[in-house]
Amino acid sequence: MSNRYARIAFSEAARERQKLVGSYRDYGAQLENGRDEPQPLELRERGFVRAADSFFLGTATPDGWPYIQHRGGPKGFVQVLDDHTLAFADLTGNGQYVTVGNLTENDRVALFFIDYPLRERLKVYGRARMVERVDDPELVDRVAVAYNGAIKKITERAIIITVEAYNWNCVKYIRPRFTKERLDEAIALERRTAAAEQQRLSAEIEQLRRENEVLRARLGVETAAP
Repeated sequence: MSNRYARIAFSEAARERQKLVGSYRDYGAQLENGRDEPQPLELRERGFVRAADSFFLGTATPDGWPYIQHRGGPKGFVQVLDDHTLAFADLTGNGQYVTVGNLTENDRVALFFIDYPLRERLKVYGRARMVERVDDPELVDRVAVAYNGAIKKITERAIIITVEAYNWNCVKYIRPRFTKERLDEAIALERRTAAAEQQRLSAEIEQLRRENEVLRARLGVETAAP
């Protein structure tokens, strides 16, 4: 079992604090077991990433200042190339190129995926490699496959992430939020459920009506008999 996440995230100061508050056994102690090797993406992680329509990307400036950028797109815009590799298209933005500049000097990244309705979040550590369109246009187009033709044209590069480690967060303090798409799906499901229930009740009422008619007919015959 890999302990790469603990090795990256839990510094000596973090481990000392864990010992003080009693959480070391759950976290820092992972360094005492397992192997220092990249953590493969399992079925749950791959599915979660593929279903995401946004994530936050963390990089660092040469001076060590953290920088966070939001990335969004249609579901599937972050591709899972294999158990250790993610990729997404880097579209033309506001021209600051902070992330590109940071990655030029430091390939370490953190990706933060969150599903508000399900109250789930996934943190991913990795190393990023940038592939410019001029160097490999076919690769860039493949990575941008989730976008339509107009968006593909403003894809400047592909960013390939080699995953080092990941960790699931607890649900604490995640306030549920719902996109219009998810609300529409929920409403449509509720309508289908209500329609099916109405159909079932109508059939049941019709059956009872027929049974009632039969009983009335029998009672009429019995009453008329001498």
